[in-house]
This record gives sequence, C-alpha cells and structure tokens, in this order.
Amino acid sequence: MGSATTQALATSVSALGAATVDLDTARELFAAARAVAGSHALSGALADPSAAPETRRALVTRVFGSLSQTTQSLLTTAIAERWSSQGELVDGIEELAIRAAAKADQGDLEGELFRVSRIVAENSELELALGSRLGDGSAKGALMQTLLGGRTSEATSLVVSSLVQSPRGRRVRGILARAIRIVAAQRGRTVATVTTAAPLSAAQTERLATALSRSYGGEITISQVVDPSVVGGVRVQIADDVIDGSIASRLANVRQKLAG
Repeated sequence: MGSATTQALATSVSALGAATVDLDTARELFAAARAVAGSHALSGALADPSAAPETRRALVTRVFGSLSQTTQSLLTTAIAERWSSQGELVDGIEELAIRAAAKADQGDLEGELFRVSRIVAENSELELALGSRLGDGSAKGALMQTLLGGRTSEATSLVVSSLVQSPRGRRVRGILARAIRIVAAQRGRTVATVTTAAPLSAAQTERLATALSRSYGGEITISQVVDPSVVGGVRVQIADDVIDGSIASRLANVRQKLAG
C-alpha cells in the first residue's frame, strides 16, 4: 500500500466513523466498488491525481446519484483524496463497505466470516468455482447466499456474497481473511489465527487470548483452525508474525539439522 493510499484510507475511515450507517450503506458501497472496478475509464477518472477534486466529486454525483446521501458523502470523501493507484482506490471503497457492515452489525461477524473461510478451504471445488475468472459474478454471489441459507447473519451473507462477485484475481480465502482483519480493526481488535491438533477448550482459548493481548496490546480475537498434522503444540499467526510451537515444526527442524 502506497503512502498516499495510507493517508487516503485513514481519512475515508475517519469519515465512516463519524457517519450513521446501516447494512444498506454497506450494500451500496459494495455496489460502488464493483462499478468502479468494472470500468477502467471510471476508476481512472476517479483516481486521477491531476483532476481537480471538484471534478471528481461531480463525477461521483453523476454516476452514483441514485445512492443514499450517506453513501455519496463517503464516496466523495474517498475520491477527493489522492490514491496510489486505481486498484487501491477500489480496495479502499471495498474496505469502507466491510467496515460499514461491521459497524452496522452487532453480532459475531468475525467468527462467522472465519467459519465461512474454513468451509471454502475444505471444499476445493467450491473455491475453484468462486475464484474462476469464468462465470457471472452475481451468480457466484447468489450461490454463496444459497449455501449460507440463513445460517449466518445478514451482514455475513452480504459481505461474503459481495466479495465473491468481484475477486479481481484474488483467492477467495485471501479475500475473506482480509475481510476478517478489517472487521476486527473496525472493532478495535486484532485477529490471531491459532492452529492446533485438537480443539482448544474455552478456558484454554481465554488464557491464550489474554497472553497474546499482553504481548501485542489491545483485544485479541482467536480464530481457531484444527489440523491434526501439527501433531501437538500450537501455531499462532498475527498479521505477519508467526509463533510456531507445534510438534510438527520441531520435528521438521530436527530433520533439517540431521540432513544438513
């Protein structure tokens, strides 16, 4: 992410924080992100640093005039900023949509998104179908809504179905992982992905979250992955930090030393 984008995103997120939003706002922002991503001319005009902010604001009104005033205001704030690239502008609008959903929803959006990501990870045919460049985006979104079938909140269904409609060359698991991090950030938390050979008990999960909170500062959300191949111990990933205390990792290190 370029420095210009970092500042533009910070300003846009601040505007979102001051706004009153609901799931319709998130839905409209997702639709705007798809529209901008789908038109090279539109994304180029909105991200053009040489164009006057007034010109870009007028374009938002002309193209997105049918959306709510709240959504138009958020889009106007975003495009008035300088973004490092057209793609990062699209990513920024998409992030605003995810944050709007997180702000509007009071449920376990992070946990539900994580469970959906595990379903995708465990079904290679589903992941291939969703990630394929072939096929209609809206059909992929409808597929996910059907698969979720009311088993998740409206916010989760909206975020998942919207994201799979516009993967833009990204893997579905990666898209969902990014969404989880954004939701956590919007709620002032950090996500720790914990991999163990067997499920942790509630007490173990709480102790681990407390220990990680002391180390990293702030509230930690645990997303647990059960993988028998780790044999024992625990592997923790927080952003780019990896703490690998699994037995499988230790055995691999021993094998490497013996081979070397």
